[in-house]
Amino acid sequence: MKRNIKVERLNQRPIELQEIELVERKGIGHPDSVADGLAESISRALCQEYLKRFGAVLHHNTDKTQIVAGRSNPSFGGGEVICPIYILLTGRATRIFKGEEIPVDTIAIRAARRLLEESLSNLDINHHTIIDAKIGMGSSDLRDVFGRKVPSANDTSFGVGYAPLSETEQIVYNTERELLKLKKKIPAIGEDTKVMGMRERDSINLTIACAMIDKYVSSIEDYVQLKEDIVQHIAEYTSQFTSRKIKAQINVADDIEKGSVYLTVTGTSAEMGDDGAVGRGNRTNGLITPGRPMSLEATSGKNPINHVGKIYNLLAMVASKKIAEEIDSIEEVYIRILSQIGRPIDEPHMAGIQVVLKEGADMVKVQTEAEELMNDWLENISQIQEMIFRGELNTY
Repeated sequence: MKRNIKVERLNQRPIELQEIELVERKGIGHPDSVADGLAESISRALCQEYLKRFGAVLHHNTDKTQIVAGRSNPSFGGGEVICPIYILLTGRATRIFKGEEIPVDTIAIRAARRLLEESLSNLDINHHTIIDAKIGMGSSDLRDVFGRKVPSANDTSFGVGYAPLSETEQIVYNTERELLKLKKKIPAIGEDTKVMGMRERDSINLTIACAMIDKYVSSIEDYVQLKEDIVQHIAEYTSQFTSRKIKAQINVADDIEKGSVYLTVTGTSAEMGDDGAVGRGNRTNGLITPGRPMSLEATSGKNPINHVGKIYNLLAMVASKKIAEEIDSIEEVYIRILSQIGRPIDEPHMAGIQVVLKEGADMVKVQTEAEELMNDWLENISQIQEMIFRGELNTY
C-alpha cells in the first residue's frame, strides 16, 4: 500500500547544542498525573473486560476525569485530612452489548481504587477520597466503527513524537523515578513531585517540588535535614548521566523561619487546594518539553481502537525512537502524523518525518530507510493497540 509518508531534512541545531533547554516532569502523585492515571487505568480495565466478555474492545472514552482538591491540616508528627478529595470518573462507554449489561461504573471504581493504591501509598482511600462514577453511553455511530477490520479515524487530529531524549530530558525523567526509589529509605518523600530542569549551556539546574509526609517528619529541624539528604542524593545520582555541572534544589518556596514548609498528610497536594485534570500534565514520553514539538491532546483514557489522539501520539513516539536507534546517521528525528476523519487509521492523511542529520550523512539513504520503518509501523498499527492493552505503553 502506498501511504503518504514524507521525509525531509531539518536544518536546525540539535537540542544538545542549543544554549537553553527547559524540561519538566510531574510525578505520579501530582493531581494532574493522578487524573491521567485514573483515566488510563479505567480504559485498560474496560478493554480487558470487553475482550473477556465479547472478544473485542468496544467503544469507550474515559478521558474526562476530574479531581477536586480537599482540605487538610498537616502537622509535624502527623496531621489530618479535614475534607476528602472528590474524584469524578466520567466519559462514555458501551454499557449494553448483545443484550448483556456491562457493569461499567463498578469496573471504573475498582480500577480507580487500584490506581490510587499504587500511586499514593499514604492515601486512605476509604476516608481521604470520594469516588463518583458518572460514565455515560457512547453514540451509536461511534460504536459501529469498532466492528470494522481497520477502524476509521474518529477525528481529524495529529500526533507527534521525537527521539532521542537529550541528557537533560533523561535526567529530569530519571530524577522523579529515583525519588520514588529513595522513598524506601526516606519515607517522608511523597509521590507528588515535580522536577523542572533548566540547562543553560553546560550547567543543569533541577528545581524539585516534593510533598513531604508529615507523620515521618518530627520537627522543622528534621524537615531541613531531610531536604539536605534528598538534594545530596539526587546530585550524586544524576551525575552518572552527564559530565555537565548539576545543581539540585528542593521546595524552594519554603520559609523556614516562619515554619511555612511543603508538608502534607497524604503525599499529594490534592489534599489541599490543588485540583487535577486529564491532559494537563506529561506528554506520552512522560515529559513536558517546550523546546520540542508537542501535542496538546489528552492521550490518557481515550480508546485504543480508533481514537487517533491516542494512537498517533503513541505511534509517533515509538516510531521516532525506532528510527533514531536504527539509522546511525540521524542526530534527531521528529514525527508528525495527521489523520483525516473517516479514513482508516493505517492510512494517515500525512506522516511527516523530519531528520537532523550528522555531518556527511546520505539523505537519500536516510529517506528510504525512515520511510520504510514508518510504513512498517503503519502496516502493523495493531501492534500499538496490543501494547496499550497489555499496559506496555505509558501515556503520562
